[in-house]
Amino acid sequence: MSVFTTVTPEQLRAWLQRFALGELAELKGIASGITNTNYFVTTTSGRYVLTLFERNGAAELPYFLDLMAHLARHGIPCPQPVADNGGAYLGELNGKPAALVTCLRGASLEDPGIGHCAEVGGFLARMHLAGRSFPAIMENPRGPHWCNVTARVVLPFLDAQGRDLLEQELAFQAQFRGLPLPRGVIHADLFRDNVLFDGEHLGGVIDFYYACNDVLAYDLAIAVNDWCVADDGALDAPRVRAMLAAYHAERPLSDEERAAWPALLRAGALRFWLSRLYDFHFPQPGEMTYAKDPGHFRRVLEARVRDEAHIRKMDF
Repeated sequence: MSVFTTVTPEQLRAWLQRFALGELAELKGIASGITNTNYFVTTTSGRYVLTLFERNGAAELPYFLDLMAHLARHGIPCPQPVADNGGAYLGELNGKPAALVTCLRGASLEDPGIGHCAEVGGFLARMHLAGRSFPAIMENPRGPHWCNVTARVVLPFLDAQGRDLLEQELAFQAQFRGLPLPRGVIHADLFRDNVLFDGEHLGGVIDFYYACNDVLAYDLAIAVNDWCVADDGALDAPRVRAMLAAYHAERPLSDEERAAWPALLRAGALRFWLSRLYDFHFPQPGEMTYAKDPGHFRRVLEARVRDEAHIRKMDF
């Protein structure tokens, strides 16, 4: 969610002729994030988000757009893709695949509390349940194979302790990622900056462009690793319990998922440590970009390894 491909108001006005959205009133770049180009677009009919996809090919994008439309129809608060006059969600702008979605109300949180974590847990369970009837399948493009390939690329940038941590974690995860755990549609990036709160209540969730089919509890682990941690990467037990209890109330976790929980937390930390390392050392050129600190998820992974015995004893 940065600006890698510049769009001028004149270019957008021409592109918007494909839609029945009125006249363009404002075009404003969104500077947060690291993957796609995003703009706020205001027309005389409302406010939208324009996304130009920098890495995804046109063939895989219908999965994301159709998923958002499906979830919205099932009452999940997420952006609704906007169809053009021919009924298509996906177009092309400045040589990139592009789409418009509705703009949700609310704002992201920097310092979530127990109640916020419970709201996120309940949302995620309901999203997983609604995803059961979504027919398309996309295996996780940032799964074990991607982790191993990316690890080889970033390994030379790490100190000796970092290299040892990475190699040991890859070996550890090779034992777990094939477990027969419940699978389905996951968001795969449910961080604080992708959740909008309207007051104390969750107003909506954005950025479904990492969504895929994978282990459902892995999605929950990714969320816990962002919403329920201290600055040193350690888990905050009251927030963890609140998120897991709210999730479990909607979609009960199996004994197998509970047993795999420490490994899933480590898998989530590994995935984001690797992606942040890659983006930090191989940044995309852009007009408004920034790379997130990879050191944070190294600390998260170190904490999950260190605290595994304590995590296994955590009651949820």
